[in-house]
Amino acid sequence: MRAFVRFNYELYKDCPYAVPDMLEDTLETLDESCNPAFRFCQAAFFLARRDGRIVGRVAAIINKRANERWGRKEVRFGWIDFIDDQEVSKALLEAVEAWGRERGMTQIVGPLGFTDLDPEGMLTDGFDQLSTLCTIYNYPYYPQHLAQLGFEKETGWLERKVFIPRGEHEANNAKYFRIAQMVSSRYGFHLRHFRNKKEIRKGGYVEKMLGVINKAYADLYGYSELDDNQMKWYAKRFLQMLDCRYISVVENQAGEIIGVSVCMPSLSRAAQKAKSKLYPFGWWHLVRELFLCQHHQILDMLLIGVLPEYQEKGANALFFADMIPFGIHQGFEWAETHPQLEDNLAGQMQWKNLDCCIHKRRAVFAKNL
Repeated sequence: MRAFVRFNYELYKDCPYAVPDMLEDTLETLDESCNPAFRFCQAAFFLARRDGRIVGRVAAIINKRANERWGRKEVRFGWIDFIDDQEVSKALLEAVEAWGRERGMTQIVGPLGFTDLDPEGMLTDGFDQLSTLCTIYNYPYYPQHLAQLGFEKETGWLERKVFIPRGEHEANNAKYFRIAQMVSSRYGFHLRHFRNKKEIRKGGYVEKMLGVINKAYADLYGYSELDDNQMKWYAKRFLQMLDCRYISVVENQAGEIIGVSVCMPSLSRAAQKAKSKLYPFGWWHLVRELFLCQHHQILDMLLIGVLPEYQEKGANALFFADMIPFGIHQGFEWAETHPQLEDNLAGQMQWKNLDCCIHKRRAVFAKNL
């Protein structure tokens, strides 16, 4: 399994845009004894070797919960990497197809993980853009191989580079602030920040925030609802790496969380310096970037979600009205949005008043078995 995870680093170690899987983190994700998703998922892992040398890898996953939710019989492929050789990619995907057929599946789809908090979607545009720690980077030949193997695009995501407003740029206008003030006055919405992680843990806020994400993302493509065990697992893994200054929630008049925003300074360059390993010294690069660096260039917007019944009431304006002055004060140059489904028109519209551009596209591909 270590060889499985490290192959990604070996394949991309000379690529300036790729950000490697972190060995320890990925090993935990793929470990049945650690990841609670294995309670409703089956998985198998394949390596392709030629003359004793690893030339490809892929994970085969059946998410029973997602299949039941969406009425599908899908086997997912994820964590796929291969050299530019059609024989290798064909062998890997045929292994997943055979494994899926043996278990009654009728379609293969991917790249997808166990849940939507795992990296998903193959990069189809933006190969010359720096990747993030939470998304997939792949060489341009990957989607070409899939097309030659009979796969077709099923859905896609867009990622934006949102420039922090400066000076008199038209994006640095008062619209978000006016809407934020209006919804606060009309509906009693208010933004909440946290003093420290103890406050977050004691109040069970990570679980509450992921509960909002469950409802906000429920009808989006292939979403697999997180249960209590998964929420606790993600809370334990991710909270230690987050800075409270970049976590905020919107509450309604009753004090209930209706929206969530989680951001962090980009760890892409730090992860490259760590060379995919936290230990013995890789952790220092991440800690330095998170807590010791005074001037960050990129802000990664990891999660933004608002409960469906509040999405038309301007709750997300409170996040932007808060993040814009904070981003200016912290000296960020631009923010990287999390991948958004291209057919999620409501989500796409929230960026229209900001100075931004689509700089990456990614897709999931499918084929009948």
